[in-house]
Amino acid sequence: MSGIQDFYKFFGDPIRKVDDLIAIGGDFSPERLFYAYTHGIFPWSQSPIRWYCLQPRAIFDIDGLHISKTTKKKIRKQVYKITVNKDFEGVMRGCSYRKNELTWITDGFIKGYTEFHKKGYAHSFEAWKENGELVGGVYGVAIGKFFAGESMFSFEPDAGKVALTYLFESLYRDGFTLFDTQQLNEITWNLGAYEISKEDYLNRLSLAAEIPNKWKPQLIPEGEDFQIYQFKRELGEN
Repeated sequence: MSGIQDFYKFFGDPIRKVDDLIAIGGDFSPERLFYAYTHGIFPWSQSPIRWYCLQPRAIFDIDGLHISKTTKKKIRKQVYKITVNKDFEGVMRGCSYRKNELTWITDGFIKGYTEFHKKGYAHSFEAWKENGELVGGVYGVAIGKFFAGESMFSFEPDAGKVALTYLFESLYRDGFTLFDTQQLNEITWNLGAYEISKEDYLNRLSLAAEIPNKWKPQLIPEGEDFQIYQFKRELGEN
C-alpha cells in the first residue's frame, strides 16, 4: 500500500471505531507512520503490528509538565548535558530496556522510527554524564504543532525527566499546541497528564497538524533561562 486512499482503506476512520484497536498488519514505513499519527493512530506491537486510537486519550498541556524540586535542582546545577537528535537510536534502545520484563519497543520499532527520524518527523532529547555516557532521554514524533511522546528512560536519577523538561521548553518556545502521551498511568499522571475524549483529541490533532511542517528542535540558547518553569540555570556549576 502507498497512497492516502490505500491507508484510509487499511485504517478506516478512527472516529467510527468502537474499539481501541484500529487495524492489524502493515509496516513501519515513514509514509504509514505519517498517515497514522496525523489521524490519531499509533502502533503498540510488532508481531503482528497492532494499531490503536484510544478512548479516552491522555495528553499534556504544553506548559503543564509537573517537575519535582529534585529535577529542578539537577537542571539548575546542570548535572547532565542535554543534546537534541544526537543519538536517536541510542535513546530508543535505552527506552527499550526493561529489566525482567518484555518491551514493546522491538527491533522493528527501532528500525522504523529511526527511518522516520531520518525523514525529519521523529526526535530525541538526550541526557549525558560528564564521561560521555548516555544516561537518559526521551523520543517522540513531531508533525506541525503536534508532538507524540513515545517513551522515556533514565539510567541515572531523573536523567529522563531532565531531558523531558528541555523537550517541553522547546515545544513551548516553538508554539506547539498538542502533546499526546496516549495512555494515562501513574508516571504520566504524576507528571501532569490528563484524559480527554477521543473526539476532542482528534479535533485538536486536526488543528495542530493542519500544516504538517517538520520541526527543527533547538535547545535553550546559551545565557537564556526557561520561559515556562521560571527558574535559572546556574551556569558553570556541576
